Amino acid sequence: MVHLLLVIIYISFISLGLPDGLLGSAWPKIYQDLMVPVSYAGIISTIISAGTVISSLMCDRITYKLGTGKVTAISVLMTAAALLGFSSCNTFWMLCLWAVPYGLGAGSVDASLNNYVALHYASRHMSWLHCMWGVGAAVGPYIMGYVLSGNKPWTLGYRTIGLIQIVLTIILFLSLPLWKERRSSNAGNQESSAKPLTLSKVFKIPGAKEVMVTFFCYCALEQTASLWASSYLSIYKGVPVETAAFFASLFFVGITAGRLLNGFLTLKFSDRQLIRGGEIIILAGIAAMLLPLGKTASLTGLIMMGFGCAPIYPCLIHSTPEYFGEDKSQSLIGIQMASAYIGICLMPPLFGLIADYINVALLPEFILILMIVMAVMHEILLRKVDLTK
Repeated sequence: MVHLLLVIIYISFISLGLPDGLLGSAWPKIYQDLMVPVSYAGIISTIISAGTVISSLMCDRITYKLGTGKVTAISVLMTAAALLGFSSCNTFWMLCLWAVPYGLGAGSVDASLNNYVALHYASRHMSWLHCMWGVGAAVGPYIMGYVLSGNKPWTLGYRTIGLIQIVLTIILFLSLPLWKERRSSNAGNQESSAKPLTLSKVFKIPGAKEVMVTFFCYCALEQTASLWASSYLSIYKGVPVETAAFFASLFFVGITAGRLLNGFLTLKFSDRQLIRGGEIIILAGIAAMLLPLGKTASLTGLIMMGFGCAPIYPCLIHSTPEYFGEDKSQSLIGIQMASAYIGICLMPPLFGLIADYINVALLPEFILILMIVMAVMHEILLRKVDLTK
């Protein structure tokens, strides 16, 4: 039964990724149909991100009351309802309305499920589960692209993903006894007895501020690179647009494949070693983009950055109970998720302003600054955690 629950968790992570690329892939059609400016995609994205930040911060208390199984099932139900709501929209304000439950559902399930896996399963599963998220993130846009290529409305793409989420919701509600069984078989773990912590109490925990900045910088780095890599390669490096788009997509392929490999590497190396190794590979990728070595080096550097990013996020999350204790891990992971989403909201648009008013050529330098701050904060975190043991 334990293995069955693990299968369900793997499916849940695929589900987490499925809707993530839908807005971007469908927006060229949506804004024309709804007759709104192309920039309005940012409004929808901001509403969703704000919801994920709020629900991540609330996740600690909600999980304490309901348990991870119910939080996951209810959150996926909210996401499914939002996607089906999107499929029925014919005005922009309706999209804004349905973006609220989408964001609230996504943040809760992300924080709660990540903490559950960190507490109950080995590090390799965390890497492989986030690899499954990458699979879902790739499949979602593919489904939308298939729908649009057949000259069918974008609403059908959202409806299709929404129905898949409904099926998963049913499976999750049917699996609730498995979550309870797993929790009761681990009498010593702190998931059910841990009390929610206020933000002020979390900030007083040694290393909490540092881990928040670490997550902020990592997700800012990942999202800025993925959003602006194609523009950097085509505008500054003179790479053909089609080639630039292809290699920009390989950045996420590198992350997904890297997490698959990272799951095996966890059998030999610790989370700390893998995070540091990932940071070194990212720095090598940035160097390849910065040095005057030609287009091929820049393209290779981008792929290297994807591989370097692969172990950092899952290994950081899996380390949270070790760093801060199982009784505090849900509070910390909720805060970490919120910090990550804030980084996603703020830093890619900030580089957009830099690209507009200064030069898109500054992308490697921008990423390098985020990388250095992240590495320094992680090392300070480790020092503080080790001192408290």
